This record gives sequence, C-alpha cells and structure tokens, in this order.
Amino acid sequence: MRTFRVFGLLWLCASIAASSQCLAFADDSVPGDSSAPAKSSASPGGPAPKSSRENHFEVGVGVKVSTLGIGGEVALPVTDRANVRFGFNAFNYNHTFLKDGVTYRGALDLRSAEALFDIFLSRAGFHVSPGVLLYNGNKIDANAAVPGGQSFTLNGTTYVSDAANPVTGTGKLTFYKAAPMLLLGFGNLVPRSNRRFSVSFEAGAAYQGPPHAALALSGSACDFTGLNCRTISSDPTIQSNVLAEQAKINKSASPFRFYPVVSFGVGYKF
Repeated sequence: MRTFRVFGLLWLCASIAASSQCLAFADDSVPGDSSAPAKSSASPGGPAPKSSRENHFEVGVGVKVSTLGIGGEVALPVTDRANVRFGFNAFNYNHTFLKDGVTYRGALDLRSAEALFDIFLSRAGFHVSPGVLLYNGNKIDANAAVPGGQSFTLNGTTYVSDAANPVTGTGKLTFYKAAPMLLLGFGNLVPRSNRRFSVSFEAGAAYQGPPHAALALSGSACDFTGLNCRTISSDPTIQSNVLAEQAKINKSASPFRFYPVVSFGVGYKF
C-alpha cells in the first residue's frame, strides 16, 4: 500500500507541473523514507557552536601615566571575569632645595615592574587588583653642598662650613626592592565584547616599607663662631649629629612606606 501511495502522489505532481514542491510533500509524508532531507543535527537544547571570540586568542596592550611614572602594560584573560596583567614604569625628576642650610641637588628616579591579577566585579569594568611590584627601583639621590663661610644645622647644632675645605656630601633614600600592592579601578584592557579600545582609571597603594636614608658628609666644619674647625669624617660628635640628621630624614619620609598609586591609561585589544 505504501508503494501505490507514493506512485499516486508522483502522478498527481506531474499532472499539475509542480513536481519540486510535491516531491517534498511526498518525502515528508512517507515515514522512514531514506530520501527525506536530513534534519539539522543541532538540537534546541544542545551546545551552541563556539563564537569567533572564543576561538580567538586575545591580548590587550596599553600605555598609562601614573604616580609610578610613565609606562606600558599587557593583559591576558584567564577567566571570563579575570585577567593577569604585567607592566613597567619609569620617570626622572630633578629638583634643588635647601634644608637646614644645606643645598641638596636631588634626582627622583622612578623605576618599577609590576604584576597584577584583575578581578572584575561587574560587566562595566569595575575591578579589584591585588598584585606586587616585582621590582621597586624608586629612589632619591642627592648631592649636598654648603659654601665656605655659610652656616648649617645638624641635629639642632649650628656649624659653619670651612672656607678652606667646604662641606660636601651625598644623600640617598631607598625602599624595599619588592612591594605588595592593591588597586581599585574601572576599565578592562581586554574587553569581553567586540570593542577594541579601552580607557582605565585606578587608585590604590603599594607598601614599600620604611624608607632608608643614607647621608654622608665630608669636608670641615667649624663651630658657630667660625673657629675650631675639624674634619667631619674624624670628629665623632659631628658624625653622631650626621646620623641623627639621617634619622630625621627617615622619620619625615615615613608616610611614603605606603606609596599612593593613581593611574590613567588607554589600551587596545588584539
């Protein structure tokens, strides 16, 4: 009976000159017929095909300006809501200042490299980023000088620089070579969308430890009358006052054990 039904339908299709539509009707009407068009293998509840974004390796690169200097960074996605990020910073600044009668020609050198783990708390890009300064080369170097005949103070004691052998010296302020840090901010260097460009803002701090000052003076110092001059390196009283002055510098710089980090950057995703 199934064979007669098929031939009958074919004859009817030929008679009305619409064979292509009728053949489809015939095939659909015959259950189990091998000539029926194959149905799509994707079921409504089955896994969707991967998007081109999921099959494409993505990396974000950017440039930024921050209190750590001018630098660059690169980020890689590790989960849908997390990135790993690496960056570097550098900056130089020279400044001359007078403190307690001593002229310091200082140079601020900012050099650092960082690693961060970005955890995104919202699709808008708000994130918290624990990390570490893998290398903290931030420091201050200074050359010190007191012209001959000019007075200066060490630990509250007044001296006069010897005109025949004026006071000179060096100073340095350094911190831990590695420092943990924590940042909060907005922006994602690797947007989870078709966007390529990104803008970011972050604020936080790095704990770089208590500052370590090193002050060394040479030449000769006289008492406040300009008499009784003696060489600084061989006088224990003056050396003791130099160490006390060094401790004062450490104390005044102690707030910078928590170094504030504020940055603004732009990036591009490849």
